[in-house]
Amino acid sequence: MCLVTALALTGCGAGGTGSAADSKADAPVARGANEAGAGKAVPGAAGSDGSGGRRAAPTQVTANTIIRTASLTVVVKDVPKALDDARATAETAGGYISDETTTRDGAGHERTHVVLRVPTERYDQVLADLEGTGKVVERQAKAQDVTDQVVDVESRVKSQRASVARVRELMDKATKLSDVVTLEGELSSREADLEALLSRQASLKDRTSLATITLSLSETPVKKAEKKHEDPGFLDALSGGWTVLVTVVRWLALAIGAVLPFAAAVALIALVWLRLVRPRLPRRPSPAVAPGPYPTVAPGPSGGPAAAPAPSPVPASRPSPEGGEEH
Repeated sequence: MCLVTALALTGCGAGGTGSAADSKADAPVARGANEAGAGKAVPGAAGSDGSGGRRAAPTQVTANTIIRTASLTVVVKDVPKALDDARATAETAGGYISDETTTRDGAGHERTHVVLRVPTERYDQVLADLEGTGKVVERQAKAQDVTDQVVDVESRVKSQRASVARVRELMDKATKLSDVVTLEGELSSREADLEALLSRQASLKDRTSLATITLSLSETPVKKAEKKHEDPGFLDALSGGWTVLVTVVRWLALAIGAVLPFAAAVALIALVWLRLVRPRLPRRPSPAVAPGPYPTVAPGPSGGPAAAPAPSPVPASRPSPEGGEEH
């Protein structure tokens, strides 16, 4: 029964989720640890203010409690070379490239998007070096103070570790099986809360110790020189004529290619009609020619009837080789 009562009292003072009394008890410990880590003396810690109460220590903002991020867009002549320079700059400063994406548009222009993680103390120098690689078209920088979050997480971690230690001490003194089972469940729950706090603390440490720089590199568009307007010459006319001729021949070839299948089908149908179908059809009788009137004689120049046309001369007969006459 004593162990269960002690467990209930321990639960009231667990971690950062405990009661107000436990928070007041753990606050001086966490505040002292934070002041020792910052390496600063607490002004007025040994004295008192005018009302007789102890003066609270001011929170010190250091480089390890600020999250720095920046976004930079630079136009360069050679994207691969600028990317190599950015990678070398980050590695020289003690950082690295955490993400890289390279794309190419339809005109062949290359664009690269990289995320650099560099130490916070070298953040300004690295940012200045990256700006010098080309023409800066966009720049954004942000600094977020997370001092309160760092202090709060550190305090919760200390309190949760103390709570876990107290539950383990109670487990060592437990003699009943029911008490052991209850204490094991409570220990698992508090250890899970401690792991979550430690994970958050590690995330804050990573974000405050390493600054994040997002760099976008794009190529400078090359402008083509405009040709001066000049009067066309003989070669220009010849080139234009050849182009027109090639275009006309190409369109004619396309037209012939489009009509050729249909023309072949029509020719085949006509050949079948003339060779096979038409000869088998019955022929119609030709109409009889009616006798016409006799020809009239035109009057002559003197008013009389015109002279009849002279008959054609009959060739004279000549003797044949056999002695007869040949007409």
